Amino acid sequence: MSSDPTPMTTSLSNTAPIDARSRLMVALDVPTARDARRIVDQLGDRVDFFKVGLELFTGTGLEFVRELQSRNKQIFLDLKVFDIGETVKRTVKVVVDAGVSFLTIHGNTEIIMAAAEARGSSSLKLLSVTVLTSLDVKDIRDLGYECSLQELVLHRAVKALEAGCDGVISSPREAKLIKEATHGDLLVVTPGIRPLGAQLQDQKRAGDPRSATENGADYLVVGRPITAVPDPAAAADAIIAEMQLGFNSRV
Repeated sequence: MSSDPTPMTTSLSNTAPIDARSRLMVALDVPTARDARRIVDQLGDRVDFFKVGLELFTGTGLEFVRELQSRNKQIFLDLKVFDIGETVKRTVKVVVDAGVSFLTIHGNTEIIMAAAEARGSSSLKLLSVTVLTSLDVKDIRDLGYECSLQELVLHRAVKALEAGCDGVISSPREAKLIKEATHGDLLVVTPGIRPLGAQLQDQKRAGDPRSATENGADYLVVGRPITAVPDPAAAADAIIAEMQLGFNSRV
């Protein structure tokens, strides 16, 4: 498996621009290995990082993850692991052995600490989910939260850092606030990315590639704006170029 050619810095102020190509994660939100393989082939060498989520993982398990690794691709395993501590520990140990780069977890401090303990000194990066980008204030009220959406995101981000997480999943709108609240000590991985003028689809707290990276996002997760268009390679190139403008502004 290839390694990230750039340091996993979380700072808003770097000594040199980050290579945007290394910070784009393409979401393989498809049901079969055949579908995912076609996307990977279309993108070729321009994308090195892929997200494998619940849909693809349920259909292919670790088999397709290993196939991607054999092609020198990095894997973000987006399983949102949420269970009792002992089950979380055992699951994280399996993921560590699989050699993936990132794993999402979800839940309270005890669950996150269990995941961090199981991760140990391995290179696996643990990402805690703050609030899904498909949710808005109305949705968190439905879940029983009376605070503002930003307050909930920041609370979960700070607790994740204290419990041993390496980063969080956050919308582009909260990336800068998280960096400030955690003094740049958390990676911010941002889904809900839509190029300017694109349809939001099921995303309620979306952002464009340039503004997301300008505001502190370290990695962008992009699915349909790349995978569901006639020319995925051209779409990826355009998004990488926009990301680079944002990263350059952080120097």
